Amino acid sequence: MRKRFVFFSIVLLFSAGTLTSFGQLYNTGVGARLGFFNGLTVKHFMQEGRAVEGILSTRWDGFIVTGLYQFQQPFADVNNLEWFYGGGVHVGFWQSGRYHFDGDARSVFGLDLILGVEYTFDEIPFSASLDWKPAFNVVGDTNWWGDGVALSIRYTFR
Repeated sequence: MRKRFVFFSIVLLFSAGTLTSFGQLYNTGVGARLGFFNGLTVKHFMQEGRAVEGILSTRWDGFIVTGLYQFQQPFADVNNLEWFYGGGVHVGFWQSGRYHFDGDARSVFGLDLILGVEYTFDEIPFSASLDWKPAFNVVGDTNWWGDGVALSIRYTFR
């Protein structure tokens, strides 16, 4: 399982540079991320089709900070609908005995992937995205988190 994850991550990063970038619909978005890991999200486009996202989420009476680099482009021929993918890292902290998998685990560090779709509204300054963000801890409790599905609603600055 670990070899497949590393292989997929490497392929994803190398193939990312070959995609054509397209115009972006907003510069920065700030909002809520709702899923098994609830929290706050900030997404900022550094250039066309390239964004960074920071996520602060809570779970198991602790918190996780995630940083992602994403590639984004139009999805099908639907105006304002885009798909995105990317990767990054996370670090999480819990009180002793509160973490789901191991009562002694107090911190974890790991790798994240993300794949999703995002719709940006024309009439109002908001975007909505649905994504899957699997993660694998490499330090602390070495488990796979495959339940990172979430809906994010962001206020957008254009």
